[in-house]
This record gives sequence, structure tokens and C-alpha cells, in this order.
Amino acid sequence: MAKIKGFSKFFTILLIILTSSTLSSAKSHHFSKTISPKSLKLKKEKLSHLHFYFHDIVSGKNPTAVRVAQANMTNTSPTLFGVVVMIDDPLTVAPEPSSKLVGRAQGIYASASQNETGLLMVMNFVFMEGKYNGSSLSVLGRNAVFSTVREMPIIAGSGIFRFARGYVQAKTHTFDFRTGDAIVEYNVYVFHY
Repeated sequence: MAKIKGFSKFFTILLIILTSSTLSSAKSHHFSKTISPKSLKLKKEKLSHLHFYFHDIVSGKNPTAVRVAQANMTNTSPTLFGVVVMIDDPLTVAPEPSSKLVGRAQGIYASASQNETGLLMVMNFVFMEGKYNGSSLSVLGRNAVFSTVREMPIIAGSGIFRFARGYVQAKTHTFDFRTGDAIVEYNVYVFHY
């Protein structure tokens, strides 16, 4: 009986040591923690307005928007429901295609409505000019292309736009019904640090 009591005490002490060791080591491996914005060298948040033109070129020898998928070959939907287009569209300071290039819109848009021309836009504005060079903004939203002004959310950013949030307003500047090419004016309002 004395051996059993001794073994029981030994086992209890061993269990306490193992449990406390496990708990203390678990505390040192954090999945998350709260940090100060200053530790990331974040300054005061500011609101920036960017203005540029998006050139969606689907025609010619060097298109910047290419259809990569569609629902099926017999789809006669007037809204092109199910069509998916990959883009690498130039962003310029003026509506003329020859004006100064400030970035590119890279991503996809897809016809996501059966009743109207409504696109799901998933794109990054990748900037290559001035202090924004190397930074990007991510846009994810609905674009009812025949509405006068469309608003889509900015969901993220990189570089100078880390922690970005805001919205874009798109307004068609020109649309060629013959070729499908479009120039769209963008006003971007973004909070960032």
C-alpha cells in the first residue's frame, strides 16, 4: 500500500510538471497578439483622391482584355451571362490612349447578371508613377456598366496603400459598340497611412 501511495504521489507530481510545462510552452507560441500601429511605423491616416482613365481594349492585334471563359457555346444571353474576361488594362492621366501611363488594372471581370449588364470586378490597380510606384489597390465589387456612375469598394492595398479602404467611382467616357472597346473615367477615394 505504501508503494501505491508513493507511486500515486510521484505520478501526480509528474502530471503537474508536464501540464505546467505544456501550458508555459503554449503561451510562448502565440497565434495572434495586439501590436501598436507605431511598431509598423504607421503615421496619421489620410484620404487621397486619385483620378485616371481605364482603357479596356478588346479589339485589334494587342487587346488588353481577353475572354477566357464563357457559360457555353449556345448561350444567347443578351447580358453575356457567364462570360469571364482577364484584363491588363492601361491607366492613364487623360482619356487619350497616348497620354501618360500611371498604372495598370490587372484582374478579371465576369458577367454575373442574367437581367442586366452587371459585372463582377476583381482587379488590382497597380501603380507605376511617382510616390505610388510599386503600390496597388484591390477592388472587388459590382459594376452595372450602363449606369451613369458606378461605385465599387476598395478592399485592400499594398505599398503606400497598406490598410487601405475606400471606394471608386467609374463613369464611362467612351464606348465603341462596334469594337467593344471602352474608356472609363475613375475617381478613387482611399483612406491609407
